[in-house]
Amino acid sequence: MHDLIIRGGTVIDGTGSPARRADVAIANGKISAVGLDVGEAREEIDATGLLVTPGWVDIHTHYDGQATWDAHLTPAPWNGVTTVVMGNCGVGFAPVKPDRHDFLIQLMEGVEDIPGSALTEGIQWQWETFPEYLDALAGQSFAIDIGTQVPHGAVRAYVMGDAGAKNEAATPEDIVAMAGIVREGLEAGALGVSTSRTHLHKAKDGEFVPGTLAAFDEVLGLGRMLGEVGHGVFQLAGDYLPEEAELGWMKQLGKETGRPVLYSMVQSAGDPDQWRRLLRASEVDRAEGGTLTPQIAPRPAGLLLGFESSAHPFLLHENFWPLTLLSREERQAALATPETRASILSKPPDYSQLTGVVAMILHGFEQMFVLGENPDYEPTAEQSIAAIAEQEGRTPQEVAYDVMASNGGDGLMFLPMLGYVDNDLDATAEMMRHPNSIYGLADGGAHCGMISDASIPTFLLTHWARDRTRGDRIPVEELVENQTRRTAECYGLDDRGVIAPGMKADLNVIDFDNLRIHAPRIAYDLPAGGKRFLQEITGYHSTLCNGEVIYRHGKPTGKLPGRLIRGPQAAPAPSSHAEASQ
Repeated sequence: MHDLIIRGGTVIDGTGSPARRADVAIANGKISAVGLDVGEAREEIDATGLLVTPGWVDIHTHYDGQATWDAHLTPAPWNGVTTVVMGNCGVGFAPVKPDRHDFLIQLMEGVEDIPGSALTEGIQWQWETFPEYLDALAGQSFAIDIGTQVPHGAVRAYVMGDAGAKNEAATPEDIVAMAGIVREGLEAGALGVSTSRTHLHKAKDGEFVPGTLAAFDEVLGLGRMLGEVGHGVFQLAGDYLPEEAELGWMKQLGKETGRPVLYSMVQSAGDPDQWRRLLRASEVDRAEGGTLTPQIAPRPAGLLLGFESSAHPFLLHENFWPLTLLSREERQAALATPETRASILSKPPDYSQLTGVVAMILHGFEQMFVLGENPDYEPTAEQSIAAIAEQEGRTPQEVAYDVMASNGGDGLMFLPMLGYVDNDLDATAEMMRHPNSIYGLADGGAHCGMISDASIPTFLLTHWARDRTRGDRIPVEELVENQTRRTAECYGLDDRGVIAPGMKADLNVIDFDNLRIHAPRIAYDLPAGGKRFLQEITGYHSTLCNGEVIYRHGKPTGKLPGRLIRGPQAAPAPSSHAEASQ
């Protein structure tokens, strides 16, 4: 007798094999049988007309602080995610000396736009070392499984103090000490080590993430611990400049250790063809026995611009500033009046003095689009705010204001900053279908006031498999494999990501036809009333972790079967299979 059977569904098993009609039986937190005659169970889920998939494995998140106060790690399970990996981009909260808590908070706040007030109130700091941080997480129960990585930034600041925080050169002794901490973290169960080498990542105090400017002997010294311990991923976000030199040490590290070197890769307007060169570099490296693995985003990295966002086109308008002192309700009421609208529009800043990202946010109207109640993440150039303004004989500022003032002052515009150079997702599709690439960069838990990309795992199905009209769609079997088996295997989590006997019973039951990503909204639900964008999702009938139904029709059941993952997880031995697949 099984504990549970998901009966009558269309199984997409995570291997890339064609979808098939099958029942999935579960016993003791594992899949016990898959087939058309699996027997009886104490409980059943009728999956007739629904998809049954493995739970999504999301490898690029920033729930490092949130995991200490939120057992659900929302919004991950809203999107069918049953495993998250955090500690990315070199930022995290361990190791830390007792007098350096504020430093790591302002580092995370600056890089990942997580309110510092929420982190200050929410984190209880029951640790100093990285193993102690893992012990603190291991003492908690979660809805889903969590794994983490040793963050270079925290390690450097711990060993070198202010010199490390300010990216001063490390001595050989410093590198030995840092490598020892990385090794200790891996041996305690970390899934890898992460660093940031991009100038986009800055702490709230304006400094680059510790390690951004580190010499090659430092990053190699830390990364070599992966080879010595025998597991883990080296994860980095970088600008890859100079390209040959940066790729050089990355290739060297992968070949020395045999461990994946996972590097973030997006299309950027500053160098629209760099992604092609980086993909080609992975091909050459793999042919030489290397491990370079591009991590790509299946959706544009886009900012949400609204009056409650962290930034928007009117933030520097002289007459907007007094409104920031009002309550949200007072501000929204004022913004709805013709007098306020005219006052704000009458005094714009001097656009000629603005450059870079600031210029794009304040007047890059050719790249801004109305997001709407049914978000469109692949809009045409004719749908831009600038194009609408020209069609209607208005200024782009007038159109933008009215969009943002709609929906009671909660209207949003979408500004794709990366991955949308050609005003379509054809380049993204090419990256997604490359055999070396891995899906990621959803940034769950981060960028609270400007971005809401944690819904990317759901977007794979709604956009790429079902709704896309501006180019080819991608078979759902391929998408599921890339968000389950391949992401799990990248981090050595071989016990999940495939629907087969003996594997962990992490599963989604999905109403594919009615799956929907709703418009983002601001919620003030973080500790200390901190704000964040959230997107509600409908269409997940049930989500299971370790054989327990944790969410049903988008609502938590109260079950918390998730745990901290310590180190790689082996695939089940064939002899452990309770019943064979049929």
